[in-house]
Amino acid sequence: METTIATNNKKVENKKKYPNAVKIWLLIGLFMIFMQVVIGGVTRLTGSGLSITKWEIVTGTLPPLNAEQWESEFDLYKATPQYQKINEGMTMRDFKFIYFWEYFHRLWARTMGFVFIIPLAIFWYRGMVDKPLLKQLGVVFLLAALVASFGWIMVASGLVNRPWVNAYKLTMHLSLALVLFGYLLWTTFKVFQPQKQEINNPMLKKWGIGITALASLQIILGGIMSGMKAGLYFPTWPDMNGEVIPKVLISSANWTVENFVDYDASLFMPALIQLLHRSTAYALTVLVLWFFFKALRTTQNTTFKIGLYLLVSMLIIQVLLGIFTLINCIGTVPVGLGVLHQAGALLLLTILLFIDFQLAGK
Repeated sequence: METTIATNNKKVENKKKYPNAVKIWLLIGLFMIFMQVVIGGVTRLTGSGLSITKWEIVTGTLPPLNAEQWESEFDLYKATPQYQKINEGMTMRDFKFIYFWEYFHRLWARTMGFVFIIPLAIFWYRGMVDKPLLKQLGVVFLLAALVASFGWIMVASGLVNRPWVNAYKLTMHLSLALVLFGYLLWTTFKVFQPQKQEINNPMLKKWGIGITALASLQIILGGIMSGMKAGLYFPTWPDMNGEVIPKVLISSANWTVENFVDYDASLFMPALIQLLHRSTAYALTVLVLWFFFKALRTTQNTTFKIGLYLLVSMLIIQVLLGIFTLINCIGTVPVGLGVLHQAGALLLLTILLFIDFQLAGK
């Protein structure tokens, strides 16, 4: 009887081990999603997202190949509110620059589709992925399709009446991309570490989940702040143009539905979202530091400790990137710092999910 149980356990353990090719493929997928978020950040901060006015899944794979095609694309862009209200008089050279980033963003997404589907078909045919992993990867595919679809909804919001994409729809697009990344990341953790050392500490587990939720909220606030270009209105720290709380937030008359919807009509929403983003950053910093010292004294798990040190290090870097990005928002958001800050947020979320995975049960 004992021999049978041992044999069964060995079968279960072997079933959970996946070939190195599958592991490398998952890592490539994570890298590509990470880079897609980064490229999306560059696209947004350079004002390139509205340069391609059509959603063509197949024919849109090829860029304009001659002067006539470039003129046709430029004419379509000239009909947009962004050109008419902001970029009127733009040269063809400037148009090609913003077109490149939006085209690159879409091309990278198409490439991810091929990188995901073709190897998966080969792995499935060769029996290198089992049914549980196949189901999880199916969810990844559905999430990717949802992200892509919402990407067009976001772009379409900036092609009528307003010269920029809607900040709320932009944030939804970013949030869905992070859900996709997080889900694939968790799946990858299970593939790489099927038999991890269990840390039986419900208190740390609850706090880890809570901090991850707060960090996710902070990323959402950051997305809204970026979409509203809120950093341009209060580019000072630690105060907000000499005030702790801007006066526009103190007046009850400004707390209207119209100000939340038409966020670019007044200073109310830029002030509110930036105050919330700053406040959440302070709260997150305090909680992460408390969690760090509490967890260090609680467990001796080496892998978990590495995660803790990475968490504190990335938190410090992210806070500094946020401050430097903000105080350099003089007239325009600095592209380099803004993209690094967004990438830092994704790395911080990655580390938090790694810690949560170590605390999760088998």
